[in-house]
Amino acid sequence: MIYVLSTYFKEASGTENVGSFYLISYALILIVLLNSHKLTRKLGKGRVFIFSILIKIIANILLLYVAPSYFSIGILVIYLVAVGIEWANLDVILESFSKDNMSGRIRGLHLTIINLGFLLGPFISTRILDSFGFHNVFLFSLFINIIIFISSIVSFRNISDTFSYDLKTFELIKKVSQRKDIIPAYYISFILEFFYALMIIYTSIYLGDLGFSWKEIGFIFTIMLIPFVLIQYPAGILADKKIGEKKLIVFALLIMAFAVSFCMFESGSLIFWCLVLFLTRIGAALVEILRDSYFFKRIDGRDVDLINFFRTATPVAYIIASIVSSVVLLFFPVKAIFLVLVFFILSAIIPALRLKKG
Repeated sequence: MIYVLSTYFKEASGTENVGSFYLISYALILIVLLNSHKLTRKLGKGRVFIFSILIKIIANILLLYVAPSYFSIGILVIYLVAVGIEWANLDVILESFSKDNMSGRIRGLHLTIINLGFLLGPFISTRILDSFGFHNVFLFSLFINIIIFISSIVSFRNISDTFSYDLKTFELIKKVSQRKDIIPAYYISFILEFFYALMIIYTSIYLGDLGFSWKEIGFIFTIMLIPFVLIQYPAGILADKKIGEKKLIVFALLIMAFAVSFCMFESGSLIFWCLVLFLTRIGAALVEILRDSYFFKRIDGRDVDLINFFRTATPVAYIIASIVSSVVLLFFPVKAIFLVLVFFILSAIIPALRLKKG
């Protein structure tokens, strides 16, 4: 779904400036994540996860019968909010079974499995979209979500831990601000999600403007995502045993910045874009696993509030990315967004150097 949303919004609204759609969506996700630990504590993480999948199924069904319009855009906003709740609670569930000295490899294996799905996602969705349109993309998504719904009921029905203590949003922010080991990691997470936001929203539009077909874009995206499957588990083991997260994160950020700078070249070569985007994802894949490894070594399964707060980096990044990109596109072409992104990536170097060892 995520690789065709910006194109769907463009068709439904008639504008390439899709920032407003993501701004509204992720502003709501931010509000929900800052307060979702309250719901998790009362209902249990398993039930909240299952409920989020149910919302996605309902949204998928509605999208099958609603033509591209501002109403369907509203449905997609609800879908994205449910996705935010789903991922945050999956993190909480996984952390319940994690040990700190194996955090890197556990998160690495988890992300590798997830990214096998992401590897197939753009390949399948772009071909369905090219041949059958958005209706069948939503139909396929509905089918997948039903499988996830049934699987989660079977697997997570007994994972219903509830908690008695509660924190208001201000108290949660205060609690996080006192964790000096987490603040730099949060900023790095924000930069990574900022990178994902701009690249996911605008790369497909940019490549389309350069004359690539949906089949070609799907092929490029599939090649682009291979590093997530190949390197995250080995990188997690390396973080657990030898080098640690700090040096590897700095190295990965430099790779990302270097590769993104090449995105400003308006090349019509399929090979060029496969190589450039492949390189950007080598850096991103490393940052993603090392960020998670570092953070989850410093909390446990009962820190639902901290986990949910850490995942607010995603909506915060999408909100900032939406604002920044909307302003940039008022004065410059789409390729200028990649230059802005390079500066944001480099800004994470100093926080990375401040990460604690061990």
